[in-house]
Amino acid sequence: MITDQVSKSAVRVEVENIGGISEASETLPPGVSVLTGENATNRTSFLAALMAGLGSERASLKGDAERGSVTLEIGGETYTRTLQRRGDTVSFGGDPFLDDPELADLFAFLLESNEARRTIARGDELRELIMRPVDTDQIDAEIDACKRERDEIDEELERIDRLEDELPELEEDRQSKKEALDSALEDLEAVQDEIDEFDKDLEQSRSQKQDLEAAFQRVRDARSELDDLEFDLETARSTREELESERADLRETLADTDEPEESPDRLTGRIQELRDRKRTIDDTISELGSVISFNEEMLEDEGVGVELPDEQPSGAPTDELLAADEITCWTCGSSVSTDEVSATLDRLRDLRSDKLDERREVESSIDELSERRSELRDQRNELERAEDRLETVESEIETTEERIANLEARIEDKRDEVAELEAEAESIEVGDHEELLELHRESNELELRVENLESDLESLDAKIDEREAAIETRDELAADREDISQRLADLRTRIEDLEADAVEAFNTHMETILDILEYDNLDRIWIERRQEQVRDGRRKVEKTRFDLHIVRSTADGTAYEDTIEHLSESEREVTGLVFALAGYLVHDVHEQVPFILLDSLEAIDSNRIARLVEYFRTHASYISVALLPEDAAALSDEYTYITSID
Repeated sequence: MITDQVSKSAVRVEVENIGGISEASETLPPGVSVLTGENATNRTSFLAALMAGLGSERASLKGDAERGSVTLEIGGETYTRTLQRRGDTVSFGGDPFLDDPELADLFAFLLESNEARRTIARGDELRELIMRPVDTDQIDAEIDACKRERDEIDEELERIDRLEDELPELEEDRQSKKEALDSALEDLEAVQDEIDEFDKDLEQSRSQKQDLEAAFQRVRDARSELDDLEFDLETARSTREELESERADLRETLADTDEPEESPDRLTGRIQELRDRKRTIDDTISELGSVISFNEEMLEDEGVGVELPDEQPSGAPTDELLAADEITCWTCGSSVSTDEVSATLDRLRDLRSDKLDERREVESSIDELSERRSELRDQRNELERAEDRLETVESEIETTEERIANLEARIEDKRDEVAELEAEAESIEVGDHEELLELHRESNELELRVENLESDLESLDAKIDEREAAIETRDELAADREDISQRLADLRTRIEDLEADAVEAFNTHMETILDILEYDNLDRIWIERRQEQVRDGRRKVEKTRFDLHIVRSTADGTAYEDTIEHLSESEREVTGLVFALAGYLVHDVHEQVPFILLDSLEAIDSNRIARLVEYFRTHASYISVALLPEDAAALSDEYTYITSID
């Protein structure tokens, strides 16, 4: 916020080697300062110097100078800005009034080259420019975080749905296993009862019975080990089958996928070349902009050495200036015609426009090549992953086959062991030996079956419990997702509200300013906020646009809507100025910088300029406006008039 001390104090401005100024000092009291005079009186250069002192970098060094400076004394403080030529560029140093001049550059320093004015004149999209001063970075970061969290919940909910879909089959499997277990237990109990009956009838010695039980136990243990080995073998064979299927798929993938025709590394080199080219183009555009801006200022302003006659003829000085056929070139000192200079400027502007088009083409090529490089890298990485995986799979197949061979040999040995143990048990003579032996064999098999079924049931119970536990979290996750969606909607609404508020404020202030100007055929200038589908890479997204509309009227009073493209150059200039001045009010620029600088108002007649300045004097502590004498004559006598810059 600008202090009362600043807003009430006079501003001392000292300039050295800026634009067309070699050396100058001026004092600007609070209120309106009118820089009046004919062309070539350093008015624009002085405003550019003032901009530099306030913090802008949109000022140029005097053509023959290596260093320049601006010193501001305001509110009891001194601010110094330096300019230093370094090759083809100019570097800025010192301690200006503003730490960040962006807002002032947009909506307070309203010279002809002002970005807001030029954006309107070109018919460019307005959202980025209008919203640039509005801090939405934090909101955008929160939106991105919400999106990531929402996507994670969606993935978890999808996983839970898949788990729930598996439940009926698992429940059915568990019921089947339970029924089989109950049946096996019943069968085992029946067999055990029969064995117990045999035990009651046995008259052999306790030692004989113990030997028989021990023999049967050894058979059971061996059969259990055999069962484990056969299970391991089945698992290994299943693993081998899966690996062989994967190997076949990988071989097919590799056979069907050609090596990329282009090398990503070669594209990287091409992209770097384009980036280097873009930097060169950027430098050229920057240099052309500086040259164009400087020469425009010099042509309009004080840097032009106009060869005027010793005696001034009657008529307006501007008439004499326009009538002058030759001027002294400020770069080489030779005499050139104004038409030649203007033609050269036109060629420079055309060249800059061509360079801007070239830059857009280069940027498009960079984007396309970068996307292609990414695709090629993905393709190459996929091939490499497939080759690496194929190598791993073949190694795993080899290892699995070795394990299968080992298990087959161990199973064969274990079967021999079982047969030997069974023969050993059979050699123990007991009454009804064969029947008892068969019962023990059956009991052994049933016990193994019971163990396997109990293990299966335990695994199934764990799977079902896991899924039921996951399902129990679904309502909570759904609620969390709803909360996140609401938060996301709220954040987007905040952005939308900020945009809507900005648009509404611009429309309100533009209407006020337009009312002050009182144009007969320019009824309204307004901004429409709308959504459109745009391509972002490979997908389409919604993007907000701010479109400028102009409402005009015919001689008979019929109103109709028009676009900026159909306006005359002077009407575009007026519209651009109206928009820029509205931005000063919308974004409360006076809280950062107490100045409004105005130049290049030729498209507006003097009476309208007078009303505009009078209106804005209540919003800005300092207004500095450059005008021709005939335009300045319409302004209030209360203002400060500066007729020469020295």
